[in-house]
Amino acid sequence: MRHAEEVTFGGGGLNRRAELRGDATALENLARGPLACHLPIWRGKVLMQGPEDAPTLAPQPAGAAVLAEAGMRVFLGEAPDGKMWFAHDISAWEPDEILEAPDSFLDRSEQFYPGIDDARFVELRAAMSRIVPLDAEIAATARAIIGWHASHGYCAKCGAKSDVACAGWERHCPACAAHHFPRTDPVVIMLITHGNSVLMGRSPGWPEGMYSLLAGFMEPGETIEAAVRREVAEEAGVPVGPVRYLSSQPWPFPASLMIGCHGEATATDITLDPKELEDACWVSREDMLDTFAGRNPAMKPARRGAIAQFLLANWLADRLD
Repeated sequence: MRHAEEVTFGGGGLNRRAELRGDATALENLARGPLACHLPIWRGKVLMQGPEDAPTLAPQPAGAAVLAEAGMRVFLGEAPDGKMWFAHDISAWEPDEILEAPDSFLDRSEQFYPGIDDARFVELRAAMSRIVPLDAEIAATARAIIGWHASHGYCAKCGAKSDVACAGWERHCPACAAHHFPRTDPVVIMLITHGNSVLMGRSPGWPEGMYSLLAGFMEPGETIEAAVRREVAEEAGVPVGPVRYLSSQPWPFPASLMIGCHGEATATDITLDPKELEDACWVSREDMLDTFAGRNPAMKPARRGAIAQFLLANWLADRLD
């Protein structure tokens, strides 16, 4: 797809400046400089400001009280305007109140840090379709790398507690000298078509009416094409012939890379794996247009900002080239 990087979290233009990660003195000077942007992250939520329909990131000055709560700082990179972005993990902070009860599927609650009256901590999935590409890329990178540290604090080789290194992009084990690097789990997500119809499915426990494209984790020793065919056969019993890559999307919930593909089904009979899918069905292009327009009472449109919605919208517009 010629416009593949238009997907949410892609194409923001962040220069990661990896050559600076090992230079502690240079990074400290940048962190205290006039172009530094310090973004607090609280338990995976990002500090944002502005109206609900167009929020922006809310970086804080170097001496802000909220940054004193941080247990770790990660250098994210340089924005096209020259600003240097850092993420700070303040997960140890305990808010006085929760604005609203978290939803089991999507936490829509917001938290306010004392003294920062114009900003709040927001779940990225709740705002991803309303923020500009650069903010989306910065926020996704910050959430993913801090989430990796939260679950990889101990050496996978010897079990000793490891140390943060290289501006947050490595962990080093002081006991066995092993180096550990952030992991990304590849996931194939498939636009499976047969003629004028697309295969949709829903997982057990999803909100009523929610359907999406089929998806699944890749396995060791597997090509992207083989993973597409295996996952569709396992979940829906549908055989798939030709497969081609379309687009990808970083998905920091917690650490996936969604690899969007188009596969052509060679048959249409569906046999569900009930552990994976509660339902699956073929949806015509006309019915999917009604779904996107909110005129299908049995199916909600795919979530805005997710690669499933991106792929479906481009299929409907005949833009999979």
